[in-house]
Amino acid sequence: MCDGFRLEVMAPRINKDTRLCISLSGRPSNIGTRFHNYLYDELGLDYVYKAFAPTDIEAAVTGIRGLGIRGAGVSMPFKEKVIPLVDVMHESARAIDSVNTIVNEDGVLHAYNTDFQAVLDLLRDHGVDPALSVAVAGSGGMAKAVVAAVREHGFTDVTVVARNEAAGTALADRYGYVWRAGLGDSSPAALINATPIGMAGGPDADALPFPSAAVEAATVVFDVVAMPPETPLIRAGRAHGHTVITGAEVIALQAALQFALYTGVTPTPDQVRRASEFSRS
Repeated sequence: MCDGFRLEVMAPRINKDTRLCISLSGRPSNIGTRFHNYLYDELGLDYVYKAFAPTDIEAAVTGIRGLGIRGAGVSMPFKEKVIPLVDVMHESARAIDSVNTIVNEDGVLHAYNTDFQAVLDLLRDHGVDPALSVAVAGSGGMAKAVVAAVREHGFTDVTVVARNEAAGTALADRYGYVWRAGLGDSSPAALINATPIGMAGGPDADALPFPSAAVEAATVVFDVVAMPPETPLIRAGRAHGHTVITGAEVIALQAALQFALYTGVTPTPDQVRRASEFSRS
C-alpha cells in the first residue's frame, strides 16, 4: 500500500498525459493529497495530486505556469504572497485580497478563494445565529475569508482579535467591525480561530487562541485549523458542550470546490463525505 493506493494500480494510471495538481503550504499534510487522489481514482480521472512546501513561492508559482500544472491549492503563509504572481484575480479572491486556489488555463493563472464559501456554508449548515457576538482571531489570508463570510452571514457584533494592529484594524474597518489586540475580559458567544494556533507541528500546537474563560463562556467554537482534527480549541468546546465546527469540515468543503475548478466535475455530497473520511483514515 502507498498512501491508501496499491502501487500496481497507481503505476499504470500515471502517464505522459496525466494532469498534475499540487498544494503549496508552509506545513503540508496528507489530507488534500488523499482527498483529491481518492476522487480522481473513483471518478476515473487522469489526474494526480501532490503536496509541496516551497522555500521560494515565486519560483513555485512560475513552475505552475512553466510545467503546465493544472492547479494549486494555496495555504498559509502564501495566500497573500501569491497575489502579484497570478494573472487574473476572480471576485472570490479579489474581494478579500486572499488566494487559496490557482487554476492554470493554458498558461494564464486564475486565482480564486474557496475558503470563503466553505466557511459561509458551515455557518449556515450549523444554524449559527447571526445575532450572536463574535470574535475572530487572526488578520491573515484565512482570517480575511472568515470575516467576509461572517459579514455575509449577517453578524454585526464582531471583534477582530489580532496582534498586528495595522492588519487587524484594516480588516475590521473593511467590514465595519472593531479590532482589539486581545479579548481581555470580554466573552463573545461565538469564537472563530483563523490563526495557526493549535496546528500540529507548530510552535503553538498545544495552545488555545482565546483565553480559557472566554472558551468556557462561549456557545459556539469554530476552528479553521484542520490538523489535528481535534485541536485544543475544539476539544475544549466539546468538553463544555458547545456547538463546534472543525477545520476538517472546512477543508473538505473548500477542497470539493477546488476539485470542480480543476476538473470541471462536481463531486456529489456522498463522494465528498467518503473522500474526506478516506483523507483522515
